[in-house]
Amino acid sequence: MENKLAASELVLAPDGSLYHIHLKPHQLADNIILVGDPNRVDMVSKHFDEIDFKVSNREITAHTGSFNGIGVTAISTGMGVDNIDIVLTELDACANINLETREVNPKHRKLNLIRLGTTGSLQEDIPCGAYIASKYVIGIDGIMYFYNNKEGVLDKDLSDSFISFMNWDNSLPRPYGGISSDSLFSKIAYDMVSGITVTSPGFYGPQGREIRVPLAFPQINDKLSDFKYKDYKITNYEMETSALYALAKNLGHNSLTICIVIANRMRGEFVENYHNEMDALIHLTLKRLCK
Repeated sequence: MENKLAASELVLAPDGSLYHIHLKPHQLADNIILVGDPNRVDMVSKHFDEIDFKVSNREITAHTGSFNGIGVTAISTGMGVDNIDIVLTELDACANINLETREVNPKHRKLNLIRLGTTGSLQEDIPCGAYIASKYVIGIDGIMYFYNNKEGVLDKDLSDSFISFMNWDNSLPRPYGGISSDSLFSKIAYDMVSGITVTSPGFYGPQGREIRVPLAFPQINDKLSDFKYKDYKITNYEMETSALYALAKNLGHNSLTICIVIANRMRGEFVENYHNEMDALIHLTLKRLCK
C-alpha cells in the first residue's frame, strides 16, 4: 500500500490508539475544548450531560461526552506550541486516518477546536478578568516553518507588517501570522474583547520577563503594545495559539482561542484566583458552541 504511513511516523500505543493522546476515532467528538492544565478537563466535563469516556496519559487527559445532546471532547495539551504540535496532529490523525491500515480516510472529518486558557494583557485598558478572543495571532516561536504550509494558511501581510514595525532582529525566529475561524469567532466570541495575540516560545525571557538573566530585548513589550493591523491592536501574550491556528487551517479544521486575562503587563497586576471566571467562560463557550 503506497499511502500507508510507517509505524515510526504514525506512532500508536499497544492498544491501537494514538501514542500520546490515547484516543481512537470513535472516542473523539467533532467539537473539542482544548485546555492546558490536565486538572481543567474536569472543569469542562462537569458541565456535560454525561461522560462516555475518560483517558489520561502524561499531561494529556481527555473526557468525551455530550452537552445539550451534542458530542464534545475536552482534552489537555500541556503548555507550549510543541505540545500543540503533538496533540493537534494526533487529533487530526484520530479523525482522518484509519489507524488499522495507517491510510488517510477518503472522506475528511472537520473538527471544531476551541482553546480556553489564561493570558497576560499588553494593553493597559484590558483589565484582569476580561475575556480575550484571538482574532489574529503572531507566532514568534518558529514552529510552522517546519511545515510546507498551504496557500492562505499563514497571513503574510500581518507578519510582514509586524516585522517591519518591530524592526525584528534576524537572530530571532521569523514571526508568522494567522487568523481564527470566522464561523467559530462569530458563533462564540462576538461580544468579547478581540485583537492580535502574540504566541511566545516561553513564559519568561520570550515574554519580556527578566528574573536573573538579562534580556536581549528589554523594551519589546512597550513596542508590541503600539502595533496595529486592520484596526486590531496586540492584546495579549500566550504560548499556544499560533500553532493551533496554522496547523488547524493546514489540516482543514476550525479553531479559536479565548483566554481570561490574569495579568496586566502594563500595570504590573496579577490575579491568583480566577477559578470562578474560568468556570463561567467554560459554561458560556459550551452553551454557544452547542446551541
